Amino acid sequence: MKWLAPYVDLMFPPSCAFCHSALDTGGMGLLCLACREELADRRGACVRCGSVIAENVDSASDCRQCRGQRFHFDAAVRLGTYEGSRRSAVLRIKRSSERNLAVSLGNFLAAVERNRLRAMALDGIVPVPMHWSRRIWRGVNSPETIAECLARSLNLPLAPHLLTRRRRTAPQASLAPSKRRANVRGAFRATRHADLPGARLLLVDDIMTTGATVNEGAKELRRAGASFVAVAVVARAEGML
Repeated sequence: MKWLAPYVDLMFPPSCAFCHSALDTGGMGLLCLACREELADRRGACVRCGSVIAENVDSASDCRQCRGQRFHFDAAVRLGTYEGSRRSAVLRIKRSSERNLAVSLGNFLAAVERNRLRAMALDGIVPVPMHWSRRIWRGVNSPETIAECLARSLNLPLAPHLLTRRRRTAPQASLAPSKRRANVRGAFRATRHADLPGARLLLVDDIMTTGATVNEGAKELRRAGASFVAVAVVARAEGML
């Protein structure tokens, strides 16, 4: 039915998933050029924690944000900082009605960071899981949607079964930074799986603030045998480590 596509676009012009302006080319679920420029942060970022760094700073070894910090993940990629349009986008994709935007952001993140992600020689992609009760209430888990897009774009297996949430935790955004690590401590359990020992995995969330959630998830994946865990998020909050 591909022959119908031009007529469908004529009757229902495709629109940008973020600003809803008409798109000249493509279809539903894409981002217009203006929104792509606005959502992608071109500033240098620490390869370890994703924080913005100055142009003259070595992104591999001298980030003031994570210097001296101990992480269970090895690297972090993100579209940009948690502010402006990216903050708005992250808050919107937490609603089930904004799945189209979540898919668009996942595809855009994959396109922007494709070379770096491929260089990691990943074996699979794991979304940060949501507790079943919150999933029923919210109707969607945006990290899972983003992870699906990354897996499809990178031609890698999606492995949501490798990590489960053992208990319902308070929303991290409602807590002071000093209490967020305690809130998620022991919240995840990694599944003992035959393919996990030695695996190189990408753990996906929508936002990284203090890093407590992804750090706890990475710790469990490491404990179950993963040899390398990187983190991918849409937005990274600054000054929260």
